[in-house]
Amino acid sequence: MSVPVVLVHGLRVSGSMWRPQVEMLQEQGRRVVALDLPGHGERRGEEFSLGSAVDAVAGAVDELGERALVVGLSLGGFVSIATAAAMPGRVAGLVAASCTARPVQALMHMYRLPTVLLDRLPDKGQAVNQRFHKLTLPDEGAEAVLDGGLAMEAARAVIDEVSELDVLGALRAYPGPVWLINGARDHFRIHEKRFLDACVDGRLLNVPRAGHMVSLDQPENFTKIIGDAADVVSVRAAGGPGAPPRLEPGAVREADSAS
Repeated sequence: MSVPVVLVHGLRVSGSMWRPQVEMLQEQGRRVVALDLPGHGERRGEEFSLGSAVDAVAGAVDELGERALVVGLSLGGFVSIATAAAMPGRVAGLVAASCTARPVQALMHMYRLPTVLLDRLPDKGQAVNQRFHKLTLPDEGAEAVLDGGLAMEAARAVIDEVSELDVLGALRAYPGPVWLINGARDHFRIHEKRFLDACVDGRLLNVPRAGHMVSLDQPENFTKIIGDAADVVSVRAAGGPGAPPRLEPGAVREADSAS
């Protein structure tokens, strides 16, 4: 039986962004949970911290009753990496998407500035962000994102918390298999080779014709990657004669039909 899957969303959005993956994975008979992080979705109003976010992911894994494949995108990718480093016994494998940029102070300052500007708008930038998602995502993807609401107020705390994360150190601390996934058009790819080098057992897949929201730009392709990763982790965990050989660390591939 395949390991269960925990899906961790990005900044301002919620677990609703994973609707295409949840539906497709459930159709395959897989167990899957798409949680809301503190300060987002049904947990808006709660204070976000990296520690509370890691606890939320660990709680979702515990709810499933066994080790899980943890999949995160953007903010969710950073949170998933931190969870894998802190609790490797609960994370059977890690898929970190759209997050291969080191959250150093200089880079995070670039994200603080637009947050400050949006905060000055009467609606805190809700309308701007809604239009952005509708313009840049397929209709079903934009609907999935917006159905969970946009937690504009969470951005400052998230940026401050993530800026303190030693993400490369966290990757080095996690001994399990890692899939780094990026849209080929994503601006967050800037440090992807350094992230790959930090993984004990990692591979990097770039998805053609996809941007930062790779799971919604290419939902079928991204879901296939998740399913294949879950199967690899499951066979490894079983340790039987059919277990695949360890993939060579440092593998870089295009992901039209990735495994």
